Amino acid sequence: MKSMRPGGGGKFAALKSALADRPGVRDPGALAASIGRKKYGAAKMAKFSAGGRKRARGAAQAAHKAIGGY
Repeated sequence: MKSMRPGGGGKFAALKSALADRPGVRDPGALAASIGRKKYGAAKMAKFSAGGRKRARGAAQAAHKAIGGY
């Protein structure tokens, strides 16, 4: 489950799903990222993104080990 703290991905996911329900929104992920950059700034959003990629990579490696990899 994603954390609702800034940088945890939960707020981004919630905003993205809320925007997806609005008519006329073609890419809710891009719109959510744009809103986040406006709120937090480009540098902080890049830091959040890097943290999310790092967490995803760790989860993928753990899953690979669980099925007998490495």
